[in-house]
Amino acid sequence: MNKLLFASFLLSGAFAFAEVPSTVAIHNAKIVPVSGPVIAKGTVVIRNGLIEAVGDNVPVPPEAWVVDAEGMTVYPGLIDALSTVGIPGAAPAAGAGRGGRGGVAAPAVPVVETAPVQRSWGPEDRPQTTSWLLAADEIQANDRRIETVRGSGITTAVTFPTRGIFAGQGSIIDLASSEKAAELVLVPAVGQYIALGRGGFGGGGGGGFPSSLMGVISYIRQIYLDADHYKLVKEAYARDPRGMQRPEYDRALEGVIASKRILLPANRVVEIDRMLRFAAELRQPMILYGARDAYEPAAANLLKKSNASVLVSLRWPAPPARPPDQEDTDTLRILEERDKAPTAPAVLQQAGVKYALYSDGLDAPREFQRAVKKAIDNGLSREDALRALTLSPAEIYGVADRVGSIEKGKIANLVLTKGDIFDDHTTIVMVFVDGKKYTPAETAPGGRGAATDEPGNPGGIQ
Repeated sequence: MNKLLFASFLLSGAFAFAEVPSTVAIHNAKIVPVSGPVIAKGTVVIRNGLIEAVGDNVPVPPEAWVVDAEGMTVYPGLIDALSTVGIPGAAPAAGAGRGGRGGVAAPAVPVVETAPVQRSWGPEDRPQTTSWLLAADEIQANDRRIETVRGSGITTAVTFPTRGIFAGQGSIIDLASSEKAAELVLVPAVGQYIALGRGGFGGGGGGGFPSSLMGVISYIRQIYLDADHYKLVKEAYARDPRGMQRPEYDRALEGVIASKRILLPANRVVEIDRMLRFAAELRQPMILYGARDAYEPAAANLLKKSNASVLVSLRWPAPPARPPDQEDTDTLRILEERDKAPTAPAVLQQAGVKYALYSDGLDAPREFQRAVKKAIDNGLSREDALRALTLSPAEIYGVADRVGSIEKGKIANLVLTKGDIFDDHTTIVMVFVDGKKYTPAETAPGGRGAATDEPGNPGGIQ
C-alpha cells in the first residue's frame, strides 16, 4: 500500500512539473524580437523564468518541454504603460480629460471627500495627497483583471494609485498568477501620478482648497517649494544637529521627494504646452499622459522640442449614447477630435517623439485589440504599434534591460499567436509570464481569450 501511495505521489509530482517546467523550448516559430530583425523560423529557450537563447540555429535542450510552434508567431509580452490592474476597485487611469478654457479635467475617479470636521484650510493640510502610497503595497494577486488583460497578451503593467492630486507612486508588475502579491512586483517605484482636479476638497465640494484648476496648479507648486525647503532643513540637520531643532517628519513630502519622475495629464495643445512649462519649473523628470490631441502638428513639435516622453490613451473619443430621436449637437471641434485622435500615434512616430500606448481601462481583450487596430488603420505601422506596447514603454520607464523584447537574459514574458497579434481573427495560443505558461480559455471575456493556468495539454506541447 505504501509503495502504491509513493508511486501516486511521484506521478502527481511529474504532472505538476509538466505544467510548470523549468525549461521550455518554443520551436519552429516565427520570432518577432522587436529589438532586432524578425526571425522567420527559430527557437526560444526559456530556463528558470528567463530567456536562455533565441535564434534560428538554437539547439533544443534534451530536458526541455517542447512547444512545436509551426505556423505560429512569438512576440514579447505587451506592456500597459499606465494602468490600475492589480489594485481592485481602482478606477482606470484617466486619459486626462478636457478642461474648460484650456484646463485639464480631473480623472474619472471618485472624489474622496473629507469629513466636515477635517475641513482643509490651506496647502499645509495636504488635501487630496497620498504621495507616500506605493502601488506595490496595494497590489492584490487575486485581482480578476490580471487574468482578463493577460488574455490580450499583456504580461506587464505599470500600475498606479489614481485618486487625488498626488495619488501615489506606481509600480511595474508582471501579470502572473500567484498567492503572493510580492512575487508580481518587478520595480516597486517608478513615478508619482498627478491629476489636475477641480472642485473643493474641503468637505462638500465648494469652498475648499483648492477649488479651481489654477488653485490645483498653485497647490502642486507649493508642495514642491515645501519639499525643497524640507530637504534643505533635513540636510542641514544631518550635517550638524547640535543646537538645531529636529525637522518634523512629513510623509507627504517624503513621498514627493522619493518619486523618480512625475506623470502629468495633458490632452489639448494648450495643456501640453502648460504641462511642459510646469515640469520645467518644478525641475522634475516628467511623462505626459493622455495626449488625445497630439495629432496637432503644434503638439508634436512641442513634445519633440522638449524631448518629452508621452503616453497616448487608447480610449479614443466616441460619441455619447443618445436616444434615437435626439439630434447630434456636437461641435465641429469635438467631431474633428473624434475623427483625428486615432492618428496621434502615427503623427508622434513621424515627428520622432518618444511615446508609448496605454489601455486606459480597456481591459476586455477585444476592446483593447480594436483600439490598437484603430491606430494602425489611421497610419501607424504594425511594427511601430508593437514597439509602442513593448520596448518603448520599457525604455521610458528604464526597464528595457529586463522586459520589452525577446533577447537572451531578459525575463521570459512572451505571447504565442496564430496570426498577427493585432488582427481581428488572431488567436492567442499561449502567454508566458516569468516563464510560466498560461493557455487562453476557449470562451474568454471579450472574445479573444483570457489566459488561465488551469491544467491541460494544449496541442503542440510535447
